[in-house]
Amino acid sequence: MRLTKLEFLAMNNPLRRYVQRQLEFRLFQQMGLTGTGKRILEIGCGSGYGAKLLSRLSPARYVGIDLMPEQIELTRRIDLPNAEFLVMDATDLSDFEDESIDYVVVFGILHHIPAWRTALSEIQRVLVPGGRLFVEEPDRVLVGFVDRWFSWHVPEAGFTLDEFETGMMDHGLEILDSREYPLFHSYCAVKPG
Repeated sequence: MRLTKLEFLAMNNPLRRYVQRQLEFRLFQQMGLTGTGKRILEIGCGSGYGAKLLSRLSPARYVGIDLMPEQIELTRRIDLPNAEFLVMDATDLSDFEDESIDYVVVFGILHHIPAWRTALSEIQRVLVPGGRLFVEEPDRVLVGFVDRWFSWHVPEAGFTLDEFETGMMDHGLEILDSREYPLFHSYCAVKPG
């Protein structure tokens, strides 16, 4: 699902980058997003700010995907080694071989994908055994509140956090760590093996 114009502006501003840097990325690091030489896939890379943060890990390969060509166009301003940015739907990661990615990172975008369970299935497929998913997502209640408050008119999407946790487990991902905040969670899940 594409972002509305207001959401696009909200996701591409200094406040959003501050939260991503100071809260989400640091929390992912505390949960195990560490080590160099990893193959990293970021789903919903937006303008590429997450790529800048993830470049601190000196990945062997980084691929950022986003459904919106407008976001990928913004990433062309970024010069990072071993990084590429692609317009791609998270429900079809067929450009990636099975078990070819060490880390999948999602800074709160799966709730925008109506077929989020299909995206989880694809994430599980591309992760190597022992590969990890780092994801931060809001509960459907928070998504609905923000939509009503800002009048973004987001079509019905999202999930409860219980549904999301069950979805991860149903798709063969074991939750190693979760951090709860009011109406959103951050998770580290692993593909057993």
